[in-house]
Amino acid sequence: MSDIDKVFKALADPGRRRLLDLLHQDNGQTLSALCEHMDMTRQAVTQHLQQLEAANLVAVVWQGREKLHYLNPVPLHEIHERWIGKFERARLGALHDLKTQLERDGHDKT
Repeated sequence: MSDIDKVFKALADPGRRRLLDLLHQDNGQTLSALCEHMDMTRQAVTQHLQQLEAANLVAVVWQGREKLHYLNPVPLHEIHERWIGKFERARLGALHDLKTQLERDGHDKT
């Protein structure tokens, strides 16, 4: 499975997206802290975090005996650049063209 496939697979689950949202709100959380906000077992949260780590969406840093989880936004940025950004550019270009046309039409009436 390719890296990008792992990212999409990880993002397909609402529980994993919730974990990413929690880390976005407060980066560097322990498993216990994340479990407080999840309606699932500690074991299920651990499995979701492992999939997020495998997709490189979460990085882990050990601080003493605590394992801290951090959001890694790089794979999300790569998805944006590859698929979303190119569509956004076209839409913004169309809006710019519309604005230019409306301004031109407005000046023609005066």
